[in-house]
Amino acid sequence: MFNSKSKSSFDETPNHANTLVGAGTIITGNLESNGDIRIDGTLKGNLTGKAKIIIGADGLVEGNINGLQADIMGKVTGNIKVKELLYLHGSTQVNGDICAGKLQVEPTAVFNGNCIMGTNVVELKKDLATAVNL
Repeated sequence: MFNSKSKSSFDETPNHANTLVGAGTIITGNLESNGDIRIDGTLKGNLTGKAKIIIGADGLVEGNINGLQADIMGKVTGNIKVKELLYLHGSTQVNGDICAGKLQVEPTAVFNGNCIMGTNVVELKKDLATAVNL
């Protein structure tokens, strides 16, 4: 009864770390992470994540985004490639092409570019592979 030890969150080893680029922070260069990434500042470079990518309402990315899933609320100037769900919230501004497994767009989001999604992504890869082999 009295011998039980309480575990603190510091004793546990996380499966993956989270990365936060805070408001007012400017990073010039590419950013890669195995964990979740949230951008509330500015990234001038490409962003690659193996987990969830979040661009906050004040976040700005001037480069390409490549990841598993993404929630975009800020501004992106560059192409976005997401294997699963890409969610463009109401305050989003995207200027670039999108390639996503699934896409959810709120009515007030702005998107200027081309979009390929779902099975079309697989078909496009097959067409490109065939064209390269000719």
